Amino acid sequence: MSRIIGTILVLIGLGNFGQAQNIMNMTSADGLPSDDVSCLTNDAQGNMWFGTNEGLAKYDGVSWTIYTTTSHTGLPDDGITAILEASNGDIWVGTDFGVGVFDGSTFTTYTTANGLGHNRINDLVQVSNGDIWISDFNGATVFDGNDFTVYGSGDGLPFGGVNCVGQDKNGDILLGTGIGGLAIFDGVDFALITETDGLVSDVVNAIAVDSDGNRWVGTANGLTVLDPSGNWLENHTRMLIIPEPDTLNPVEDIQIDQDGNVWVGIYVDYLVTVGGVTMFDGSTWTEYDESNGLVGPTIRQIDLDTRGNLWVGTSSGVSRIDGVNASVEDIAQIKQVHIKPNPASTYIDVKLEGVQGEIKGIAIYDAAMREVGKTNVTQTMEVFSLSVSSLGNGVYFLKIGDQTTRFVVAR
Repeated sequence: MSRIIGTILVLIGLGNFGQAQNIMNMTSADGLPSDDVSCLTNDAQGNMWFGTNEGLAKYDGVSWTIYTTTSHTGLPDDGITAILEASNGDIWVGTDFGVGVFDGSTFTTYTTANGLGHNRINDLVQVSNGDIWISDFNGATVFDGNDFTVYGSGDGLPFGGVNCVGQDKNGDILLGTGIGGLAIFDGVDFALITETDGLVSDVVNAIAVDSDGNRWVGTANGLTVLDPSGNWLENHTRMLIIPEPDTLNPVEDIQIDQDGNVWVGIYVDYLVTVGGVTMFDGSTWTEYDESNGLVGPTIRQIDLDTRGNLWVGTSSGVSRIDGVNASVEDIAQIKQVHIKPNPASTYIDVKLEGVQGEIKGIAIYDAAMREVGKTNVTQTMEVFSLSVSSLGNGVYFLKIGDQTTRFVVAR
């Protein structure tokens, strides 16, 4: 067995999104419990989860499974506001009446009576050390696997609650607040970046961090880019061209794909009703809206799956923008990928079955699909090992050719 140990070097090329992408739409006629989709995520098995105002839905690519307070009494409410797959495979959902945790068979409800700071949940994110951050109308609550810790205005967060949570490459927690700008938590103190520091608005709705550590901050008036130290780099306020006088673009969500393209969901709900998704390749913005086939203009959330497809949740249903544009010659075809041990502690042994074509690269992504490791491979391999000793505990994805495989690091 050949073994690759140590630093992982260069990322496999996946190709760029183009304007002539196929868009597939799904509504309640196809199986959604409601067309009003507020949140969505993909899990490690490739299932898509959708939160609606009439329950939670899982889509495996063929069939639907619906979860409601009628079918699963532990679900706090049918109005789902946030979804997260935790590293152990549990599905966390946020509602206006607390959090529900689904272990595959039953839901367990957590509310302020169990330690939450507030029952109205905005966002759910698991960070690299395994903690789950729950943002709400008052602030944020952290669950470390055993206990809840609440942070609010008395701890340094501004009044107005927290809309979203992210994590910087150095491990700092980024919190988008309701009216107080971007809060940065280093584990001890909160620091604020506001309009006086260059933010286009203090109402922060979405956060993403690119491979260079730059922070993309989506606000009610557009997008601000900060460097890893928090210094202002640039603003984008007209990613989606809309009729005058509405020139500013309220950002609903941000995703960064494996090629570094920045995807932004935008929805304008004043004077006119306009919305869509735009993609920034570093120089130009490409628009996708109803004229391109999106199911509707009221964008709620976007998410990238492991195959590079962008899913768009709206009040009119769900759209999927098919993503990877590379040719068959550029991406090796693999029938199956086996990883052991799984969970792993220091290394993983990888065995490939049915390899067609040359494997040109390998990449590792964390649970948020951020690249954390990569290697350049010049020869076809079927059995090899990779060091994971530098990775923290959590869920990761190994991308080889056309396959993306989940594994867990646990020590």
